[in-house]
Amino acid sequence: MAEMCDSKEPGDPEEEMFGGQRVKKKYTRLLRSSRSLPECLTRAQLPLLLLLISLGFFMLLVITLVQVSRIHQSLQKETWDRQESPSQVGVSQEPTRSDLEEILQQLTWMNATLAGLCRPCPWKWELFQGSCYFFSQTQNIWKDAISACQNLRAQLVIINSTEEQKFLKSWNTRNNQGTWIGLSDHHNEGSWKWVDNSPLQLSFWKEGEPNNHGDEDCVELHSDGWNDNRCSMENFWTCKKPLSPCPGS
Repeated sequence: MAEMCDSKEPGDPEEEMFGGQRVKKKYTRLLRSSRSLPECLTRAQLPLLLLLISLGFFMLLVITLVQVSRIHQSLQKETWDRQESPSQVGVSQEPTRSDLEEILQQLTWMNATLAGLCRPCPWKWELFQGSCYFFSQTQNIWKDAISACQNLRAQLVIINSTEEQKFLKSWNTRNNQGTWIGLSDHHNEGSWKWVDNSPLQLSFWKEGEPNNHGDEDCVELHSDGWNDNRCSMENFWTCKKPLSPCPGS
């Protein structure tokens, strides 16, 4: 380094005076160079120092640009997410296809569950051809039998077909006794009408009936057909009402 700062010129004398004494010139050159070493080093390292400072500023600039770019991308992503999710700003989000399929599956499962729990007729009622029937275990007069069925949101049974007559006879044989049906002529003798005031069209009278023996105005069902009897007699009774359709049926 000293040689770079103070090189030997050709023809220089070998000795010179230094501090009042003659000293070989190579030693005086060394002593002088040691005194000016900091200045020499500064001159030699200045370009390198400037280069390092420039590189430092350049790297700082690059890092700053990278950070700004990342912040910008993050803001763009947040804005995009809000646009894709309107529910976050108070707007209802439309369900996707997978959501709709899941809802449909849940509804199907619920319908199947309800169908399994559903009974078209209440407990202790019997189903036959779209109607529900209740067979009493107690006995009442004909008028009270009508009221009992009304309390059950039904009516004293009206028979509309041969099949229905057979169905009711099969149940009546279990009691071995007459059962009130919703037919009478107490308003007009000989004019038989059902409890809904419709006229009698299809009948299943026992042989020799009705005979109106002893003011018999109400009809009871037996295993072998119908019989007119006094309305004040106590009999079992049968109620009828439409079935309640199950969900999805």
